Amino acid sequence: MRTLFDSIYEIVLASWGVLLESAPYVLLGFFVAGLFKAFLPHDFITKHLGGKGASSIVKASALGVPVPLCSCGVLPAAAGLKEQGAGKGAVTSFLISTPETGVDSIAVTYALLDPLMTVIRPVVSFFTAVAAGMAVLYTDRNGIDAEPAVVSAASGSSCSNSCCCEQKNEKKQSFTAKLRGGMTFAFGELLQDIGKWFLLGIVLAGLISVFLSPEIVSVYFGNEYLSMLLMLAIAIPLYVCATASTPIAAALALKGISPGAALVFLLAGPATNIASLTVVSRILGKKAVIVYLAVIIVMSFAAGMVVNNLYGLLGFDIADWIQNASHEDGGIIAVGSSIVLLILIIRPYLSGNK
Repeated sequence: MRTLFDSIYEIVLASWGVLLESAPYVLLGFFVAGLFKAFLPHDFITKHLGGKGASSIVKASALGVPVPLCSCGVLPAAAGLKEQGAGKGAVTSFLISTPETGVDSIAVTYALLDPLMTVIRPVVSFFTAVAAGMAVLYTDRNGIDAEPAVVSAASGSSCSNSCCCEQKNEKKQSFTAKLRGGMTFAFGELLQDIGKWFLLGIVLAGLISVFLSPEIVSVYFGNEYLSMLLMLAIAIPLYVCATASTPIAAALALKGISPGAALVFLLAGPATNIASLTVVSRILGKKAVIVYLAVIIVMSFAAGMVVNNLYGLLGFDIADWIQNASHEDGGIIAVGSSIVLLILIIRPYLSGNK
């Protein structure tokens, strides 16, 4: 009979295994995010989202894909875009594509899932954002834009740093100074916002690995359509960032959940949560939020069905890929990356800065 100590030990061991697989890619993702912060002009996104036409929606969707902001950090950024003249459609697209993916979550998807899902996730995120932006544009053509509320990162969200999206006047800086500033942001402010949720995702993945049996999955998640509906029901109210959702989805896939259901969780979880939806309604209006949520649900469900058929057609088994990856010896790089990542996440709490 499994004792409490045995259960805790198994959870820690399973969580450590997930961390070993993902830590090098997480650090790589944050490094790239730091490069974006250092060398992408602060007004680059705003410049390309002006206007209220279809082109601004496509640009917003594309530009949001690599930007590493969580679903709460994107809110003040979106409010700022609307305040500077971006249309509701473009703002809606940015609100969806940005939290659903990012350079950090794309890297972790490759580490914990498989190359096919690594490509599918940002592609579906882009088209979901375009569809939502277009829907808001055409349903709100006769409406009057409400005045955008001033949204802080703490308003109805779990983010504690508004600096993840603040725009500063650019000054001429040396390459070294820009790089230092970008890395300080990525491994400081951004990591503080996302890191705790990533660790929570790692622990939840460990809990799923230990306590969720394949028998339970076959009973409750065996039906393709029911499993995707259950994932939607779980993901929509839950706060989980794109990076943190990945180990959870990987653990569920390893237990037998379909790739489509895993994708639904990866898309709907980061883009929606009860807290952020209240703030989005202040930015876009209630009518636009209904359209926003409806498009995410429909596109996630449709993408899940397409992905299930695609995996079946190609003969891919996502569980086999995850198992093969997890059997590889992490080595010194994985262990070192895991220790460094843990130190970076925990350090602010130990120093009393959080």
